[in-house]
Amino acid sequence: MSAMAVPLAPALASSASANDSSSKQRIKVGQIGVGHAHASKLAVYRRSGDYEVVGIVEPDPSLRAQAKARALYQDLPWMTQEQLLNVPGLQAVLVETRVQDSLNVAEACVAAGKHIHLDKPAGESLGQFQRILQAAAKQNLLVQMGYMYRYNPAIVLLREFLKQGWLGEPFEAHAVMSKVIGPDKRRRLARHAGGTMFELGCHLIDLILGLLGKPEGVHAFPRHSSALDDKLVDNMLAVFTYPRATVTARSSALEVEGFARRHLVVCGTEGTFHIQPLDNPAARVALSRARGKYVKGYQDVRFPKYTRYVDDAADMARIIRGQKKADFSYDHDLAVQKTVLRACGLPS
Repeated sequence: MSAMAVPLAPALASSASANDSSSKQRIKVGQIGVGHAHASKLAVYRRSGDYEVVGIVEPDPSLRAQAKARALYQDLPWMTQEQLLNVPGLQAVLVETRVQDSLNVAEACVAAGKHIHLDKPAGESLGQFQRILQAAAKQNLLVQMGYMYRYNPAIVLLREFLKQGWLGEPFEAHAVMSKVIGPDKRRRLARHAGGTMFELGCHLIDLILGLLGKPEGVHAFPRHSSALDDKLVDNMLAVFTYPRATVTARSSALEVEGFARRHLVVCGTEGTFHIQPLDNPAARVALSRARGKYVKGYQDVRFPKYTRYVDDAADMARIIRGQKKADFSYDHDLAVQKTVLRACGLPS
């Protein structure tokens, strides 16, 4: 893969001042697409005092008709992509199309000078995603990926433990994200050669790289385990190697009550941090000695109820207003996508 013409910055920083009057105005945002499984996150932006949702786009007549019948989309102006991108004062766009369409839409939005929230994963063309990041970097635009566990409070605390060195040197981590996927959705997912690691496991890979950095090696073990002859790669394992650590990630479309067993464990020479389940997080932490308010040995850590995307939306608002830099760099997002493709056994 050739080097990027524009270096990917460590973190995006807006040129606006935090004390500028723009920091008090609602941010005009629109959404393109309702075909993504997480398109309903629009509710977060509609409830937020930071945003004014100015319009929604869905070119597929069937998807548009289904969406218009839902309360979530009531009272919103429906328009074409061109109309939305030309709304006066529009600053950001949520890209919530089907995955096969997301990069083309994202590229058009960035070309129009808009910040984007791009739902996961970042398509199947690493070259096109790289081009989008390059264009965003040139214009100092935010590309916020829709990885839903980034601001999960258990993950935030785990990052702090690692930053403080309380777990010592990490030597092992493992993560699982699975569920039962029904026949209709299986057929739709089968169009993507990456299978469940592409659809679900990408969330885990974003976390792994955010915690431990880029792996030295990525080894994919894809398998079709269902009796259904739909060609979906539905039982997947990836192994990531680091100089002093090995990491595994698993994702399947077959696990009964899989949501309850979604977990992430990091083991270090001074402690272990086990989050389960991920969606309604709780943690069990073992420490070799007392650290801060945490005691030696095992202890359970409880967290407030976590609602996906609320913190992501709030963070996007602060970045657009110039009140902070992005926590996740262009380089991180490119490395994640490259690793996702490799973990699926696909070219990268």
